[in-house]
Amino acid sequence: MPTLDTAPVALIVHAHPEPRSFSTAQMTTAAQALRDAGYRVDVLDLYSEAWSPALARDDFASVEGHFKPQAEQMRAVEDGTLDATVRAHLDRLLAADLLVLSFPMWWFSLPAILKGWVDRVFAMGAVFGGKYGLFGDAALAGKRAMLLFTTGGACESFQPGGAFGPMNDFLFHIHRGMLEFVGYQVLDPVVTYGPAHMTDRERAAALETVRESIALNSPRP
Repeated sequence: MPTLDTAPVALIVHAHPEPRSFSTAQMTTAAQALRDAGYRVDVLDLYSEAWSPALARDDFASVEGHFKPQAEQMRAVEDGTLDATVRAHLDRLLAADLLVLSFPMWWFSLPAILKGWVDRVFAMGAVFGGKYGLFGDAALAGKRAMLLFTTGGACESFQPGGAFGPMNDFLFHIHRGMLEFVGYQVLDPVVTYGPAHMTDRERAAALETVRESIALNSPRP
């Protein structure tokens, strides 16, 4: 049994505004499943922390002339002047062996607050670019990431020929354009389709499926 100091770390970044939502229950279930699997779990609840999603000029100590966000990120990382809150989140990201993004799928993508977390915390010069490359040469190579989310539509709607089309089409920009881009090995997503249309018994069964899926899809490194 690993000690607390040697246990791998899972960082769950959660983005749902309602603490009594199924999405939050799903996140809590996943967190416990990871603990049961031997992880030390760190949960970042973006709404409860009132996270600001906007990558803005005010993030940086001084900006002269034309504002180039990624260039300013590089400079702030090199100078040690990155915004204190962003730096704290970045440190938690870098300390994690597994990243779990937990959210409801809105407009076939991440909620704005979570996309803004990626914008600000996946800082150029810290996780890619500068002394790092992209993909296998990025700073997070060797670490793993996965998506944990809910949908409004039914599973059949996200199949080939369904009303919305294949789910993988919607996940590509997240899997490839965000997670693999900074080096992560992307694990299979854990998805609950249409929990708002389920009975209480069905939701309870869905949470058990989440627990089993997390245990299966995220073995310890």
